[in-house]
Amino acid sequence: MVKLVEQCAGTGDLMQNDQVLRQVRYEFSVFQGMVGESGLPIPGQRTLTGSIDFDPTGDSRDLVGAVLTLKLEDGRHLGIKLTGDGGSIAEGRHGHGACLCC
Repeated sequence: MVKLVEQCAGTGDLMQNDQVLRQVRYEFSVFQGMVGESGLPIPGQRTLTGSIDFDPTGDSRDLVGAVLTLKLEDGRHLGIKLTGDGGSIAEGRHGHGACLCC
């Protein structure tokens, strides 16, 4: 079973290597895999899907596939990857699993 655990939209900072690239509008949803009737979360089965306002004619195409940081309006930092020219995003991870830096 998969459960929607968060939906978020707003304006934030798109960052790479602790430098702000520009402000972007964002929207995303986070889904968590859950164990049947107990409702306990399954570690490692979290999925983030959404988008940012990405302009392939004005923004660097080198950002597609790169692990970036999205600073949300509420101050949280979210590791993301741009998955295509249309601004689609997915959860970005450093190394073998969830990073501790974002």
